[in-house]
Amino acid sequence: MHLYLYEPRLERRQGLIDELNSARIHPVTIGAEFFRGDLAMLSREGHEARPFLLADLPDTPEIVARMRAAGARNPVLVLRDFRNSRAAAKMLDLGADDDLVVPLKSIELRSRINSITRRSHGHAAESVTIGEVTAYFDGRDPEVAGQRIKLSRREHAIFQQLALNACKVISKAAIYDAVYGMADEQPFDKVIDVYICKIRKKIDTAAPSGHQYIETVHGRGYKLAPADGDEGLSLPPALPALQEARAS
Repeated sequence: MHLYLYEPRLERRQGLIDELNSARIHPVTIGAEFFRGDLAMLSREGHEARPFLLADLPDTPEIVARMRAAGARNPVLVLRDFRNSRAAAKMLDLGADDDLVVPLKSIELRSRINSITRRSHGHAAESVTIGEVTAYFDGRDPEVAGQRIKLSRREHAIFQQLALNACKVISKAAIYDAVYGMADEQPFDKVIDVYICKIRKKIDTAAPSGHQYIETVHGRGYKLAPADGDEGLSLPPALPALQEARAS
């Protein structure tokens, strides 16, 4: 998982980076000048998946307000040194998704980011089932017909974008931006195609039905979807109450 980290205080930054790396969260450090640029690009398809972790500084409320005014839907989490209910409430009202007090273990931060991300895509549960495929949003590898499918770190990041947008077409550019960052120039245009091919082969090999779950929609992108006639997305068996509520 990658995220953008705004922590200009050098004495705080490295310790935070070390803690994030311990949970396989890879921060891209940014400065105040980032937020003085064109933030409208954050609203482009694919960019909304990249979380922002912001230190609580005097300019942070303005930063959050500017991001939301520009249409950015990225998960935004604020880290503050001391509990301050009034300041936290203001930050949340401005558009932050979470307001946390340090020290914070990276494993908790990862789960909070996953929760915000999946809910922003309309997934309340920790997983979603598409035909024979069960995709998890908590970092676990997917399962096909009950069998775990081992994905590399990059394959997992790409599959996560397909799962978050299950039954919808997502463009190659959006996947690239979500996985590699906001790059207008893609150094290897076929890299997503290569990884999609590898993921597709692993899933198709394990699927008893032989259905090709990752569909290439020519000129538009890719879609993770069940076979025609199968039910669409379903909640995990552990949440029958939510299934009944959705059916009613």
